[in-house]
Amino acid sequence: MDPRELRQAFAANLRRLRHAKGISQEDLAYEAGVNRTYVSKLEKGTSYPGLEIIAKLATVLEVEPAELIRLPAPQPTPRMRRSASK
Repeated sequence: MDPRELRQAFAANLRRLRHAKGISQEDLAYEAGVNRTYVSKLEKGTSYPGLEIIAKLATVLEVEPAELIRLPAPQPTPRMRRSASK
């Protein structure tokens, strides 16, 4: 697995979960004890979080840490869709 894929999945999950909770980057950063610009970099996928940061963010977002690094489900390819409809 390419580490960039995991970083992008983390970024997308962090943004999605933050929006679902209806909190700003600033509020998330404050509650997690990190800088707002760091949260912004995480959501853009330009910074790598450590395990402690993942745990802090998960606590504030009220999710398991694994939810933040979960890869998206693979999208069916046209070939997969054709064979599934047979």
